[in-house]
Amino acid sequence: MSDTNDIKGIITAIITPFKENKIDKKAYQQLIGMQIKAGISGVVPCGTTGESATLDFDEHEMLIDYTLEIVDRRMTVIAGTGSNNTKEAIKLTEHARKAGADAALTITPYYNKPTQKGMEEHFRAIAEAVDIPLILYNVPGRTGVNMLPETVARLSEIKNIIGIKEATGSLQQVTETMKLCRKGFIVLSGDDFTALPSIAIGAKGVISVTSNIVPAEMVAMFSAYESGSMQKAIDINQRLWSLHNTMFVESNPIPVKAAAHLLGWISGEIRLPLTPLGGANLAKLKTAMTELGLIHG
Repeated sequence: MSDTNDIKGIITAIITPFKENKIDKKAYQQLIGMQIKAGISGVVPCGTTGESATLDFDEHEMLIDYTLEIVDRRMTVIAGTGSNNTKEAIKLTEHARKAGADAALTITPYYNKPTQKGMEEHFRAIAEAVDIPLILYNVPGRTGVNMLPETVARLSEIKNIIGIKEATGSLQQVTETMKLCRKGFIVLSGDDFTALPSIAIGAKGVISVTSNIVPAEMVAMFSAYESGSMQKAIDINQRLWSLHNTMFVESNPIPVKAAAHLLGWISGEIRLPLTPLGGANLAKLKTAMTELGLIHG
């Protein structure tokens, strides 16, 4: 297990390629290889972007095992182990611990719409049951609940709850969370729109969707910021802005899988209830990718 200080920079919420409704292990290995070559800090297998909601338990556990095998300690692996069922989240998190993941990413319970107390007790139960570094994941747009900074601050006092992926899109909430939480608590941007501004106010990095497609460019943006070349970081961010936008023209990961398919990396297959990108939204994606020179229009 790597040091939690390694949890920073550009971390890719990696897509899960399918072929004939099975995980395409060959394509997945190639995707991970591209991430490593580009200098990505880490990957999150079985996250929302990895279509975790459509993976069965065996697939979920196999994919985490396979990711660790491919990565072979060359970057950080943060296993997605979230669920709206606390018992299920504990089971997935325990598997991640046994497999050797560096940390686990656990989402706020979706659909149940728990209270702040319910969310706090959910994460407390996971932390007490499994001795692995835990990163909370707050994404109200997908779950229907917003975990408030005060709740995060209380959870940050638990030793193995080390950080949060904050995807409200609110820099105010990011700032309040950092202000209230214990020293050393890691805050990561939860979306590409707020990556650079979040880093500028103290976040350690971003768990990114866009880096599935342009990992080297995202790494260059973070490196420019770290080296003090803020204008260069801003320029890269602005250059990627249209691509960031098109990554969310439909529910994630529909657009990012379409982009990877256009590049010839994966079959483009996606599991129901999600459906492939088409029509005007596919045209928007093609335009954004053409502007970056990723494909030819």
